[in-house]
Amino acid sequence: MIAFVLRRLIQAVIVMIAVAFIAFLLFQYVGDPVVFLLGQDAKPEQIRELRAALGLDQPFFVQFWHFLVNAAQGEFGLSLRQGAKVSRLIGERFPATLELALVAAVLALFIGIPMGVYTALRRGTFLSQVFMTVSLLGVSLPTFLIGILLILVFAVMLGWFPSFGRGETVQFGWWSSGLFRADGWHHIILPAVTLAIFQLTLIMRLVRAEMLEVLRTDYIKFARARGLTNRAIHFGHALKNTLVPVMTITGLQLGGLIAFAIITESVFQWPGMGLLFIQAVTFADVPVMAAYLCLIALIFVVINLVVDLLYFVVDPRLRVGKAGGH
Repeated sequence: MIAFVLRRLIQAVIVMIAVAFIAFLLFQYVGDPVVFLLGQDAKPEQIRELRAALGLDQPFFVQFWHFLVNAAQGEFGLSLRQGAKVSRLIGERFPATLELALVAAVLALFIGIPMGVYTALRRGTFLSQVFMTVSLLGVSLPTFLIGILLILVFAVMLGWFPSFGRGETVQFGWWSSGLFRADGWHHIILPAVTLAIFQLTLIMRLVRAEMLEVLRTDYIKFARARGLTNRAIHFGHALKNTLVPVMTITGLQLGGLIAFAIITESVFQWPGMGLLFIQAVTFADVPVMAAYLCLIALIFVVINLVVDLLYFVVDPRLRVGKAGGH
């Protein structure tokens, strides 16, 4: 286990260094931060002084080393558009994005897994066909269109939910949460459903496919021959083995929810990191773009490491294979 963890940690460090290098290249080839800070009318002396103060007159790899050291401390400089520290802007927006992703992930899991099990066990029924049709729509329709349709129906026509914003929040130090207010839940429903629909349909189809494959295995046939009930076979044996690969995909999808919440946050004007990133791209705010890229890469690396460890713990075949040298 220790060797396994060390290998994964070394891989994670290599990935983060590569992502940091790509983020650093943004500073080199996406505009000049000195011009952004001083404006077009700045004097040459001012430009030279600021460039020296920012360390931009140093060799390339020296700048990259300083960037790595600062990034490891969570410092990416000042936002070129807002003039505030990037770390503070990310810290203010991260809770909103994380809450939206977690609520969407819970919806996708608690709805997608039962739907997948039902469509596998009740193939050919009317409700199973409805679920499969809905899943096809969920996979096919783009996220922004789903969000706009939900706003049209539930916010404009029915007036049940608000169409934008996060609602009331509760402050816990530097962390803010809307999940402790009814108004916060009222605001998060539509964007969370929009973000969850694609993941829900993916999980449903994956569970269905895995469940059908497991039900055809020999040990399920032996379980039936022993006289076990369908409930014991389906939920005591088949579902457990079905959820092992589902766990891997679901863990990675959580990172995807955080990373690709950009469109949902833009549609619903949700004050999270995705909206901040879109604004940064619009104004070529390189420090914010670099910080977002590094943070999302770190989230994926951490989630991937946790999923690998859980997979190692849950699947006994991996431990048996290691112990037996096979």
